[in-house]
Amino acid sequence: MRYSLIIPVFNRPDEVDELLQSLTSQTFRDFEVVVVEDGSSVPCREVAERYAGRLDVHYYAKPNSGPGQTRNYGAERSRGDFLIILDSDVILPPGYLDAVEQELRRCPADAFGGPDRAHPSFTPLQKAINYAMTSFFTTGGIRGGRKKMDKFYPRSFNMGIRREVYRALGGFSAMRFGEDIDLSIRIFKGGYACRLFPDAWVWHKRRTDFRKFFKQVHNSGIARINLYKKYPDSLKIVHLLPAAFTVGVAVLLLAAPFCSYSLLPLAFYALLVCLDAAVQNHSLRIGAYSIAAAFIQLTGYGTGFLRAWWRRCVRGRGEMEAFRTTFYK
Repeated sequence: MRYSLIIPVFNRPDEVDELLQSLTSQTFRDFEVVVVEDGSSVPCREVAERYAGRLDVHYYAKPNSGPGQTRNYGAERSRGDFLIILDSDVILPPGYLDAVEQELRRCPADAFGGPDRAHPSFTPLQKAINYAMTSFFTTGGIRGGRKKMDKFYPRSFNMGIRREVYRALGGFSAMRFGEDIDLSIRIFKGGYACRLFPDAWVWHKRRTDFRKFFKQVHNSGIARINLYKKYPDSLKIVHLLPAAFTVGVAVLLLAAPFCSYSLLPLAFYALLVCLDAAVQNHSLRIGAYSIAAAFIQLTGYGTGFLRAWWRRCVRGRGEMEAFRTTFYK
């Protein structure tokens, strides 16, 4: 068996259906699918069973333990030479596995990952959120869209790793957010070869409303501080920019009653984002949504980062403290 596709799922039967349907169209066929239900109240067992005749699919259900431990559970029950970790809200183009296979044959790698895109069928809001997560004007292009990167850190929505390397590293850690970057950091620290496969991209639906999106990026900001506490050298200048942006927005808003020009930088940035997103998506509506998505992406991450910095670095609290009201139960 060449590839094992590991899919953790929590209350997303419809999205699992879309993902499995896309897997039936893969031109490369030497793979199995391992779906692991992480304590869902709305299970997808019936969905997985419908594909039994078209895919080598294996379904498991377990108590809730978070995405990292659920991926480990699936990996232990898989057979492939390579594990490919996918989020349940992605859709694969027909040539995805072919692109992975060609890259591995061209230049072997121990771990890899690919970028994500917005599917034409996605809603304008989903496309705006996708823009906010991938644009140069929001994330600086560090999420896999650029080929020239000193190091590419795969993320769990589209992440591959050789089985032996996964075992040697002990799989995903017990972190409940940022666990994919934690594994990527350990891949590099272990001296393994890790590359971006630019043609092995996926369609990623991400969050479906701004409230969920804010919570997601806020938790990402918190996770970055937790990663810094584990690996001090992992914190880069680019990780500080959303916090600086957040502080800058707050200062400009506070200055607005006293200086009529203080909001001009925010207006210029909003216009820049709107035009860029509108051109990329051929839609002024998506451009307008992208303004809100960009500010949520940056301030959500920034406030999470600052909150965790205060609680962990200043007050010396534990890893789960900053997540107390946003993720951990």
